[in-house]
Amino acid sequence: MKTKILFVCHGNICRSPMAEFVMKRLVSEAGCGDRFEIASAATSTEEIGNPVYPPARRKLAEHGISCDGKRARQITLEDYLYYDVIIAMDRNNLRNLRRLLGEDTEGKISLLMDYTVRPGDVADPWYTGDFEATWRDVLEGCQGLLAALDVR
Repeated sequence: MKTKILFVCHGNICRSPMAEFVMKRLVSEAGCGDRFEIASAATSTEEIGNPVYPPARRKLAEHGISCDGKRARQITLEDYLYYDVIIAMDRNNLRNLRRLLGEDTEGKISLLMDYTVRPGDVADPWYTGDFEATWRDVLEGCQGLLAALDVR
């Protein structure tokens, strides 16, 4: 049975797709890609249908990661039922997830940086313009998440 992971941010064009494709790379490199289903979504409707934001796409490409074909979509209640793990990029995303999904009765929702030694929010490049800081946060968070999932 596959572990199903959904990464979530506000628009699904920067941070959550970066996390989606970084995590796909990490599980592939760990030789366990077939044991995971990984996707991403937005809490808002603002960017639905749009591709990954060009600077985020370029940052992934710098590390040999393609996000071709990814289009923003909004999370649904069905996603809560379907996915095993739902990872938000920041506390605002958590608040919006509660508004959209209700109470997290199954304990599926957490913050990506909770899987690191420095809990908090993933840097939002939409406001900072610093895609390198976001890359570092996403990579560290995904590495920590993979370790926590104990895929040995």
